[in-house]
Amino acid sequence: MMRLLTGADNNNNNNSNIKDQSIQSSFSFSPKSIASFGSIVIAEGCDSERGIYWVHAWTVTDGIITQVREYFNTSLTVTRLSKIGRSRSKSRSSASSTVEIASVHYCPSVWESSLSNLVGKSVPGLVLAI
Repeated sequence: MMRLLTGADNNNNNNSNIKDQSIQSSFSFSPKSIASFGSIVIAEGCDSERGIYWVHAWTVTDGIITQVREYFNTSLTVTRLSKIGRSRSKSRSSASSTVEIASVHYCPSVWESSLSNLVGKSVPGLVLAI
């Protein structure tokens, strides 16, 4: 992935990794879908011949990719983590005491993998909270 993003030259590797070089150079990064949520960009694709499904999640800050996450053969669900807020209520056991209810987190799903079923096998699921 680093070579793809940075354009690093594959010829700098030693000859003991020839097999690895051929595998890496034959991988075609052809996303089937791309979506963005704030500073997060999600790209997904698959190689049906090899049975590989992938999702890449990039964090982009000021036009620069600052974080890359790669998920292979994993079904990904992206949720937005937010707080609903705090409320106060009177306790029924004592009219003079006040109970503070902890804030509740609301996690709506904003994106789900759509290609994970194309690899022809069961894959684990993962939730990415943003």
